[in-house]
Amino acid sequence: MSENTKFDREFLRSALSLAAKSDVDHFLYICDTPIPPEELRGRPARKKLVYAVTLDKLAQEHQQRKVRALVIPAYDYSRTERVKVALVSALSQGAFKEGDLVLCMTGRVGRAPDTLMQMRIGGSLDDRLAIEGVKLGEEFNSQVVDALIQLALQIGQEGFEGHPIGTIITIGDHTTVLEKSRQMTINPFQGLSEAERNVLDPKIREAIKNFSVLDGAFVIREDGVVLAAGRYLSAADEAVKIPLGLGARHAAAAGITSTTHSIALVVSQTSGAVRLFKGGNIVLELHQTARRT
Repeated sequence: MSENTKFDREFLRSALSLAAKSDVDHFLYICDTPIPPEELRGRPARKKLVYAVTLDKLAQEHQQRKVRALVIPAYDYSRTERVKVALVSALSQGAFKEGDLVLCMTGRVGRAPDTLMQMRIGGSLDDRLAIEGVKLGEEFNSQVVDALIQLALQIGQEGFEGHPIGTIITIGDHTTVLEKSRQMTINPFQGLSEAERNVLDPKIREAIKNFSVLDGAFVIREDGVVLAAGRYLSAADEAVKIPLGLGARHAAAAGITSTTHSIALVVSQTSGAVRLFKGGNIVLELHQTARRT
């Protein structure tokens, strides 16, 4: 056994000891490799454990063992970004609640966890993200929002046939959004039954990835039904200000969310970053470490 491995084991044991403290509500372990059973045996931290893994199969295996687990994208984000993605996914699924203290252990993809962070739900992850901002309201389906955030991350990372692309996805208040927008091209979802165009269906998410090359925005109902693609968002609010360096897509998302009760996801064509707008403001920002080539 190398010194590195010995240190990794001691680091894990220290994290488990901290997770056992009464102040800690959840231990979020962001890694595909499970904690060895002997390290968990008899430890109070086992009851607080939540895995964040990159494969559905791994999550199902944990759940079969009565251990909570959620799935996050497999891309090699920075450590802080991996914590953000996992926390947002957990929040959208109702795994954590306001005021919970979460001890997060993470590292780079394919490596042993090497970083420990404590996060208070309702506190801030960093200057760009306040967790309470991700609480979008009861009118939004948490599964739909989580699926679309993961989809936006995939679009930002993969692009289309190796080329970077950007897009806008609006969710909610669809009647007003349609009134404040116009069709720029043929709507590829027109004529399909609602059951055939819900984003909870992986085939529809794949279709959205392919249609992201079209100009304009996707309009999606609160329950996940895709109403349109290729919409030009005409709502504008001169009082809404976006950070310098962000372009027309971000301005359109800020405008439409400031004049409707919708939220909007924007994938930056330049950087692949994903930003979530609500009320004209950015409430979530996720950056890619490197785009896939």
